[in-house]
Amino acid sequence: METNKSVAFFENKKARRYFDKETETWFFPVVDIVEALTESINSTDYLKKLRKRGSELGFYIGTNCPLIEMLTNGKTLRNK
Repeated sequence: METNKSVAFFENKKARRYFDKETETWFFPVVDIVEALTESINSTDYLKKLRKRGSELGFYIGTNCPLIEMLTNGKTLRNK
């Protein structure tokens, strides 16, 4: 694993993260943060329902969240 990809703890929950050296910016998967804040068992489903309820939120998340490769729990790389 590269040094700029790691796991942090947010609200006592694991949250994957990625540090972009060029822009000096940390990125976190939205589903990890939603899981920590809402204590939802299925954060992906929670986000889908939120997007359906509010069209502005669905548009915002879809356009302002860059896809970055993150390690999954199974240690495979995936865009999140």
